[in-house]
Amino acid sequence: MKPISTIVVPVDFLDYTDRLVDFAVHMAKKLDAGLRFLHVVEEVHIYGDYVGPTIEDFTVKMGDLAEEKMKNLVEANRNTCSGCEGKVARGANVADTIIAYAKEVDGDMIIVGTHGRKGLERVWLGSVAERVVKGAPCPTLTYNPYK
Repeated sequence: MKPISTIVVPVDFLDYTDRLVDFAVHMAKKLDAGLRFLHVVEEVHIYGDYVGPTIEDFTVKMGDLAEEKMKNLVEANRNTCSGCEGKVARGANVADTIIAYAKEVDGDMIIVGTHGRKGLERVWLGSVAERVVKGAPCPTLTYNPYK
């Protein structure tokens, strides 16, 4: 079996992110592995013929905010987890972007939270965690931050 040296941890910066990060740092220490945090900024879908400058401005602001949050996340965990890195990516499909990133960095494991979107959003869009588990190129560990 291949040793686990790189763990990919998708984060969405919602309420439970700190719990997921704490768990991932704990696992990385146990496995002597590096962490690669990933946040995916979803591309804004344009409906109809509307192509206004506000859509691009919104996307840029989302990316800038995500970059700042990622920088803070990596800095906050740098002392407790060696090899901790962060990346903000853009993609139309969050799960596909996570899977592609895990392949790109030759991830040995993905630790993904089971909670993010709720209610009708989850029904319409499906679970990102479920889609990552089904398509991941490596073992995937799901973490429920509410239990």
